[in-house]
Amino acid sequence: MSIFSRLNDIINSNITALLDKAEDPQKIIRLVIQEMEDTLIEVRSDAARSIAERKKLRRQLQRMEREIEEWQRKAELALSRDREDLARAALAEKQRLERNHEMLNRDLADLDEHLGKLNEDIGQLQKKLDEAKARHKAMKVKQDALSGRLRTREKLHDDRISDALGRFEGMEEKIDQMEGRVDAYDLGRNKSLDDEFAELETEDAVENELEALKARLKPSSASGEDKAK
Repeated sequence: MSIFSRLNDIINSNITALLDKAEDPQKIIRLVIQEMEDTLIEVRSDAARSIAERKKLRRQLQRMEREIEEWQRKAELALSRDREDLARAALAEKQRLERNHEMLNRDLADLDEHLGKLNEDIGQLQKKLDEAKARHKAMKVKQDALSGRLRTREKLHDDRISDALGRFEGMEEKIDQMEGRVDAYDLGRNKSLDDEFAELETEDAVENELEALKARLKPSSASGEDKAK
């Protein structure tokens, strides 16, 4: 069974109240939109048939008006020829057509009223449909945003992430401990005899190279001074 069974049910419905009572508003509003679209198609089809019927009635009325004028002309012609019997028959046919014309006019008035009501109903239904679609779009945007936030929160509170971070901290502590052990080996250690001789040899090598550099530079400086004299 559909949510709405008649056009008036939809037009008079309160979408907000319907959604407030629904356990699944997304599902309900999709069904409401589908029902409205289906009903709108049916109402527009009814309106199209009524418009076609109105055109047909207007054509019949125009044709009937021409026939009424023609029977009036025939009645006048018959009287002008002293054919009262024919004039009477022509006027009887004219009256019959006038009665039919009056009934068709009433039918046309009823049809115009029906089309006016349909036009009003279609306008209200379209407004309801636009409202429902806007609500559905807003709900979807909000639901997508909340779903993203929910996934983020779930990640933040995921025990696996907490476990991984705990393991990183444990590894960092182990590395710190290893670094401390390395540094501890150098604490309080005296230089060995080999280390001290190696430092002396290094110092001697540096001094010897420095003296050699000074010796190479002295002759060039002395020759420059002799040339100046």
